[in-house]
Amino acid sequence: MDTPTTTKAKPPATGHGKGGDRFAKREEGGSRKPRAFFERPKPEFDQKMVSIRRVTRVTSGGRRMSFAVAIAIGDKKGSVGLGTGKGGDTAIAINKALRQAKKNMFKIKTTKDFSIPHEVSAKFSSSKLSIMPNRGKGLVSGSTVRDMLVLAGIKNVTSKLHSGSKNKLNNARAAYAALYELKSKASLPKIPEVIAEALSEDKMDREDKAEVVELKDVK
Repeated sequence: MDTPTTTKAKPPATGHGKGGDRFAKREEGGSRKPRAFFERPKPEFDQKMVSIRRVTRVTSGGRRMSFAVAIAIGDKKGSVGLGTGKGGDTAIAINKALRQAKKNMFKIKTTKDFSIPHEVSAKFSSSKLSIMPNRGKGLVSGSTVRDMLVLAGIKNVTSKLHSGSKNKLNNARAAYAALYELKSKASLPKIPEVIAEALSEDKMDREDKAEVVELKDVK
């Protein structure tokens, strides 16, 4: 008589092969530690990058490259600030711009519906801007002027750029200068730091251009 054949049960996987050890550890209960998720701290103010550009300055020793960053900040409760910074790295330039924006921050006088009490206008370089209340029609604005108004928490206003300038930084500086008129004049400095720095940058650019012309004449 033929004896019945018995099949031996296969032994459990010992963990050899592709991923064997990993699966065995998971079945035993898992020795992998759970991942720790760290929440990033919420920034003190909301911020918006106005512009970032690479700047090349020609000197007698050669070309010097750096990054120029402009940042607008605000708490959406009537406070707004604008700052610029330069550095060899973008992180350094951003930190400088944030520090200056906090220094240039000021409080705006608003109405009960977060509008402005009267029309204001300002001009910076070729950018001409006027901001006026619109009696509950919402925020009607564009370009970087809208970003400044949103960060300040201003609503129910209409802004109008009377120039064809597409320079975002100049438009933001014009908005900053216009909103600056709504602050109490008792505590105002003679000229905001962000505006004074822009005037000094224009003077330096003119000097650099004159230096480049002299270098070309020497060659």
